[in-house]
Amino acid sequence: MKKILILAALAALIASYFYFDLGQYLTIEGIKGVVNDVQGFYAENQFLVLAIFFAIYVGVTAASLPGAAIMTLGAGALFGLVTGTILVSFASTLGATLAFLSSRFVLRDTIEARFGDRLKTINSGLERDGAFYLFTLRMIPAFPFFVINLVMGLTRIKTWTFVWVSQIGMLLGTIVFVNAGTQLAQIESTSGLLSPALIGSFVLLAIVPWIAKGVVGFIQARKVYRGFTRPKSYDRNMVVIGAGAAGLVSSLIASTVKAKVTLVEAHKMGGDCLNTGCVPSKALIKSAKVANQMRNADKYGLAPHEPTVPFKQTIAQVMQAVKTIEPHDSVERYESLGVDCVSGYARIIDPWTVEIARNDGETQRLTTRSIVIAAGAAPFVPPIPGLTESDYLTSDTMWDAFAEMDAPPSRVAILGGGPIGCEIAQSLARLGSKVTQIEMMDRIMGREDEEVSALAKAALEESGVTVLTGHKAVKVANGAVHTEHDGGEAEVGFDALIVAVGRAARLSGYGLEDLGIDTKKTVVTDEFLATKFPNIFACGDVAGPFQFTHTASHQAWFASVNALFGQFKKFKADYSVIPAVTFLDPEIARVGINEAEAKEQGIEYEVTRYDIDDLDRAIAENETKGFVKVLTKPGKDTILGATIVSMNAGEMLAEYTLAMKHKLGLNKILGTIHPYPTMAEGNKFAAGEWKKARKPEKLLEWVEKYHDWRRG
Repeated sequence: MKKILILAALAALIASYFYFDLGQYLTIEGIKGVVNDVQGFYAENQFLVLAIFFAIYVGVTAASLPGAAIMTLGAGALFGLVTGTILVSFASTLGATLAFLSSRFVLRDTIEARFGDRLKTINSGLERDGAFYLFTLRMIPAFPFFVINLVMGLTRIKTWTFVWVSQIGMLLGTIVFVNAGTQLAQIESTSGLLSPALIGSFVLLAIVPWIAKGVVGFIQARKVYRGFTRPKSYDRNMVVIGAGAAGLVSSLIASTVKAKVTLVEAHKMGGDCLNTGCVPSKALIKSAKVANQMRNADKYGLAPHEPTVPFKQTIAQVMQAVKTIEPHDSVERYESLGVDCVSGYARIIDPWTVEIARNDGETQRLTTRSIVIAAGAAPFVPPIPGLTESDYLTSDTMWDAFAEMDAPPSRVAILGGGPIGCEIAQSLARLGSKVTQIEMMDRIMGREDEEVSALAKAALEESGVTVLTGHKAVKVANGAVHTEHDGGEAEVGFDALIVAVGRAARLSGYGLEDLGIDTKKTVVTDEFLATKFPNIFACGDVAGPFQFTHTASHQAWFASVNALFGQFKKFKADYSVIPAVTFLDPEIARVGINEAEAKEQGIEYEVTRYDIDDLDRAIAENETKGFVKVLTKPGKDTILGATIVSMNAGEMLAEYTLAMKHKLGLNKILGTIHPYPTMAEGNKFAAGEWKKARKPEKLLEWVEKYHDWRRG
């Protein structure tokens, strides 16, 4: 009802404008006539005329009607420079605010529901620099002010910010027009007022706030460095702390552009991904999958056989994969590429100095133009009573423990239902362990859609895992995890306890605290990946928001390029298309948003689904569990996100990642030849399902009639 009343009031104002032919008065000749007619009356009734003029001006601007510029001239002619300027300044701001609020109240919810993903980025920018953008637009009279009012109402800019910036931003233009109005008799058209030279002057004035912002930024940078002495010369262009994916890529980029760079790593080159994460876990998953295929060989027309698992040999094979890849990330390789590699613990002494406690016992200090923090993350260990005394394992420490075992641990309890916990649970169960997975939430894989979580749980249970959801671990005692569930208690005995509830950024031990670098679960950075010190950057798991090796490498490009060349051009880190894969069997792969996130963010979407059990390659390999699900914009083939559950889902996902990155829709995927028989055809068939759901039924009816006629 409120929206209807607002629309009715606006309609009444617009109707009055046309019914009373008010447009004839809002021209140069018309306003001259009004001024001549009103001047005598104004001399005797100043307050009344001022009030009526104010109300009309507010009404014209609130309804976004043409004529505000002409009325501003009239204000100068009737009331003079000072009174006219004050009157118009407040009337224009009030009218603009009413138009702004009308747009916000009537249209914003509808626009956000349809274009929420785009507006999210715009609102983020306005939250940061909204006053500067609005001030710039207000300073250029050639830009239609009524458009600014309406468009700003659709954003999340604060009303008070809109009011005061509009008041100040329109003031100079108001003065120019009111002053011109004092000479109304000599004005023939407004085009003379908005000469190219005058518009150019306004444009120059409009960039003043941006120049001021740059100056403020420079002053702030000087302020943050206060108390530190900048070196007169530097030993390095860049020092990188941490030799995981982010650190390796950062140092490689620096050496490629001929910068002098030192890479410091306290433990092993390659970081967690190579040594304890991605590589060994995928090797273990493969061994476990082969064991499962042997056990279920009848699926492929062969005699099933219970595999013998010499666990120590299995883990040795896993570690062999690590050793084979090690040379890719080795000190020798990176030094051959121009990177100075140092083994030791780095500590940031000041914004330009890094002290290294080398593993050879020496201490080394380096001055550097820039620093990139790529310290990674470590398994998070929750504060559960008794856990510390339980000899628990994590995804980092379990490999050394497994290497000493002749057989898989008989009973394994795993805390955590995320990707890491699920992968470990399925692998160990397939290798012969009795695995119980404990998850506090009501489902595993909680970031995925519910049907994905259900399928993951079914896959785990089929592999022999007991999945306990809604179980909160409250203590560890006497070789068992004690949990609370639905008001009751349960115990899960174990021979090995693995904690896999997530990973936490490494934030201590290398000087962040002493320098006052902000941390909130991760190192706090701006959109350019810089910390509070413009020459200190962070990337990878230590910076977030994603903890993927490929995201760490992606961020490393932005961090290193901004660190080396930021004085010329800075690049904002782009997280618009981030793929992720959980290597269960079947694999779970996703890029973009899923249904749960779309609903949470209020984004309208359509769903297209293709079930893998209809795909020839999947049938041939007896791997028919899963689906391809694509979210698109309503009525369009624009891809918002894709979720794939299937064999080789990670490889299949690459096509959707490429499509989203380069703005290619489902029609393009449908029109691409896919080799037969492959799992990738599932992507094409999903696009085909989208197309079939939108076939032109009415047109096809006429086509059928045409073919009937052709047959005579």
